[in-house]
Amino acid sequence: METASTDLTSEIHAERERLAGLLSDLTPEQWDAPSLCDGWRTREVVAHITMPFRTRPLGVMAGLVRAGFSFNRYADRDARSTARAMSEAELVDLLRRNIEHPWRPPGGGEAGALSHDVIHGLDVTEPLGLPSAPPERIALVLASGGPRQLKYFGVNLDGKRLIATDSDISVGEGPTVVKMTAKEILLVVTGRRPL
Repeated sequence: METASTDLTSEIHAERERLAGLLSDLTPEQWDAPSLCDGWRTREVVAHITMPFRTRPLGVMAGLVRAGFSFNRYADRDARSTARAMSEAELVDLLRRNIEHPWRPPGGGEAGALSHDVIHGLDVTEPLGLPSAPPERIALVLASGGPRQLKYFGVNLDGKRLIATDSDISVGEGPTVVKMTAKEILLVVTGRRPL
């Protein structure tokens, strides 16, 4: 599935706008609810989603040095400190003001930016029972992944092929076919849900 750069950019903007709209209606209890990211509540996930809009390359490097060059440790510290420092309204406002921000993760490009927003959006919407991104947008994220992403998330699909029932996408190869929604596939391949 090849996608033009303009299509990816418009999907990034649409996903950020969708998330800002959902987040603006959350109750204080929902902001403190556990997310799919181990140890993070909704507020830490949203703080992490906004990290690219708040940080500069030198700040990232300094944070990585302090975290012993562990990006996960650095991201965790950043999310927790930002969630303590910023109110819910400030986090939503930061996201809303950066809907069209041009951030692209190193080596990930536009597909990586869309993946970041969609996956972390699911980290919040799934436990809260809120709507997820549209299946076609999730399929774009799945199409940009590959064996490297499966390895990163520690997922083994040996012998299995996951086929979406709501979009034209499949992941993995093998004789065992498992049919599920695109959202369910993304939750599985990112280690959020067991197969």
